[in-house]
Amino acid sequence: MRRTALLIVPVLLALAGCGDEPAPVGHAPAKVVGYFTNWGVYGRDFHVSDLVASGAAAKLTHLVYAFGNVTGGRCGTTDGWADHQKPIAAADSVDGVTDPPEAVPRGNFGQLRKLKAKYPHLKVIWSFGGWTGSEGFAAAARDPRAFAASCRELLADARWTGVFDGIDLDWEYPNACGLTCDTSGRDALASLLSALRTALGPDAIVTAAIPADIGKLAATDYVAASRPADWLSAMTYDYFGAGDAEGAQRTAPHSPLTAYPGIPRETATASATVDELLRVGVPAGKVLLGIGFYGRGWTGVTSPEPGGTATGRAAGRYEKGLEDYAVLARRCPPTGTVGGTAYAHCGTQWWSYDTPETIQGKMAYARRRALGGAFAWELSGDTDRADLLTAVVTGLAAGAGG
Repeated sequence: MRRTALLIVPVLLALAGCGDEPAPVGHAPAKVVGYFTNWGVYGRDFHVSDLVASGAAAKLTHLVYAFGNVTGGRCGTTDGWADHQKPIAAADSVDGVTDPPEAVPRGNFGQLRKLKAKYPHLKVIWSFGGWTGSEGFAAAARDPRAFAASCRELLADARWTGVFDGIDLDWEYPNACGLTCDTSGRDALASLLSALRTALGPDAIVTAAIPADIGKLAATDYVAASRPADWLSAMTYDYFGAGDAEGAQRTAPHSPLTAYPGIPRETATASATVDELLRVGVPAGKVLLGIGFYGRGWTGVTSPEPGGTATGRAAGRYEKGLEDYAVLARRCPPTGTVGGTAYAHCGTQWWSYDTPETIQGKMAYARRRALGGAFAWELSGDTDRADLLTAVVTGLAAGAGG
C-alpha cells in the first residue's frame, strides 16, 4: 500500500460459478476487504461514517485500518489525533451523535467501535507499516516475540480494547527494496507472522500485504509466511506509473490483469503474480487479489493507445500522477480497455484505472483460480455509491448456487 500511499449478514460468496472452474469442496467464503486510511479525515474529508452512507460497510467482510507505526521494533500509533483523540461532530458520526468531551476513544477508533456495533459481521484489522512506514520492520525482525507482544498490548489498550480483531503487516518489502532496502532474510516475514499468531491466539486475524513484483516475491519465503496468516494480500497494482522518473515516459496501464502486445514487462500483470504465488505453493485460498480504487496518469500525451510518449505525470489532487476513480470517471472517462483494465485519453492526459466492468472481469478470474477474495486500496477513491466495491461483491458472487 502507499501512504501519501458484505451485506449486513455476510453472504457465503461461493468462488465457483456456472461455467467456471469449480472451487474446492469446503472452500471458505470469499473475503471482501477494504483499506481505510487514518489521514483521509483531513484533506480528503473521508470519515468512517462515509462507509455507512455509501453502503460500503454493509458490503465489506473486513475493514483494514491504515496505518499503525513500527518504531524500534515495536507497534505504535502514527497519528493519535486522527486515531483516537479528534472529537467527531454529529454530521460525521456513524450514529449521528457528537462525541461528548468524556468520550474514550474519540476519533476514528471511536467511530470504528460504533461501526462494529451497527454491522456485527464486520471485522476490523489494524495495519502496520506502509510505503513510508516499513523501515522499522528490520528491528522487529530481530526480535519477533517482543514485536508481537507490543502489538498485543497495543490492541488491548483499555481506551480501544475490542475495536480491532487482528493485525495486518504491510512491509514494503521484506528482504528487498522499497523506499529503503531490507536485508532481514527470506524468513523474516514468516517469523513475524508466526510470532503474532502465537501472541494473539488462534481466533485473531493475522494477515500481510505482499508485493506483486516477481523479483520481490522471490526474495522472501511467502509459502512459510502464508502458514500462520489468514491470507496474503497481493498488491496487484502500480505495475507501471508509480515509480517512474520524471521526464520522457511511455504510457502503460498500472493494473493489467493479463499481458497485451507491447506491454513493457510481460510479468507485470496480476495473473503473472498469482501464477507465481501458486507455483511456489501458496494456497490459492490464502491469496487476495488487489484492486486499486484510483488511476495512474501521464501528461503531454498524443496517442490514445497505451505505449504513447508522455512528458511526465499528470496532475493529481493529492499526488502527481494519481487520482481517485470517483474523479476520473467524471473528468476523464474510459476510452478503451487493454489487459483486462481500462484506460482513458482526454486532451493531453492519459490515465489507467479499473471500472466496475473491469473489476467484474478480475473477480471472474479470482473465482476461476479459487482465490480467497479481493481487497481494495483504498476506499476513499470509490464513488459515494460504492460502485467499485459493489462490483467486487457481485463479481465474486456471480454464479453462486450454480
